[in-house]
Amino acid sequence: MRLTTEQRTEIVKTYGAKFGKGPTDAGSAPVQVALLTHRINGLATHFAANKHDYHSNRGLLKMIGQRKSLLKYVQTKDETKYQSLIQDLGLRK
Repeated sequence: MRLTTEQRTEIVKTYGAKFGKGPTDAGSAPVQVALLTHRINGLATHFAANKHDYHSNRGLLKMIGQRKSLLKYVQTKDETKYQSLIQDLGLRK
C-alpha cells in the first residue's frame, strides 16, 4: 500500500531523529527499513481482501527482500542500532 506524504514525513521524522543523522534524514538504512516495514504492513490489509492478487504479491516479496538486505547492512555496521530498530519496529518477535 502506498504511504501518503504525511505518513512518510512522520516516519522519516521519527526514525530519522532516532536512528539517522537528523529528522530530515530519509536516506539512511534504518529509515529506509522503517518505511519499507510500514509499506509491507499496509499491504497485509490488501491481501486479506484480495487473496489472488499475485502481481502485488511479487512486489511485496521484492520489498521484503530489500528490507532483509538493508537489515543485514545495519546489523553489520552497528549491532546495537540493529537490535533497537527491530525492537522498535516489532520485527523478529
